[in-house]
Amino acid sequence: MQETSNPSQRYPLLIVVSGPAGVGKDSLLKWMRRQQHTFHFVVTVTDRPPRPGETHGVDYFFVSTEEFARMKREGELLEHAVVYGQHKGIPKQQVKDALASGHDVIMRLDVQGAATIRQVVPQAVLIFLAPPSEEELAQRLCRRGADSAEQMAIRLNQAREEMRRIDEFDYVVVNHEGELDRVVAQVAAIIEAEHCRVHPRRVRL
Repeated sequence: MQETSNPSQRYPLLIVVSGPAGVGKDSLLKWMRRQQHTFHFVVTVTDRPPRPGETHGVDYFFVSTEEFARMKREGELLEHAVVYGQHKGIPKQQVKDALASGHDVIMRLDVQGAATIRQVVPQAVLIFLAPPSEEELAQRLCRRGADSAEQMAIRLNQAREEMRRIDEFDYVVVNHEGELDRVVAQVAAIIEAEHCRVHPRRVRL
């Protein structure tokens, strides 16, 4: 028998936004920040160099490969993976502190990372951000201009594989070009609906 919950109690959620490279995960979270949604946005640690316009501590924590290895070795990362040859990880203490303060926590992860979180934190809410089509995803990656033709081919092939794993997620949201407001509203609606569950998710780390 499931434990009876208190309807007035609001338990903080751990939300994972995932999907293929170039689908718009960063744009979604930046737009949610601008609209002042009251979430804690997890800042990922990476050993890749910053792209033009990226800020340390805002977009990512940019560290050396040696520092990343130390954090991994000492158990400071909730999840970590090698993505396109680059190390990325989620600082565990950052997530624990945010949840303890009662805030919903949102993190962006690749599909591999989302699967790891599902194993480590089965109460997490997993949202897959999908492109309308492979062709549009290719156009977005091309416009971004951050990858060589060879890297583009690798990312598109990886995207095909990731799209086959949608069934591992709780929700899917399609990110159509020019409709970011709608996507933000859908994600916010999913989160609000989760808070209305009769048997709420109680995240334990």
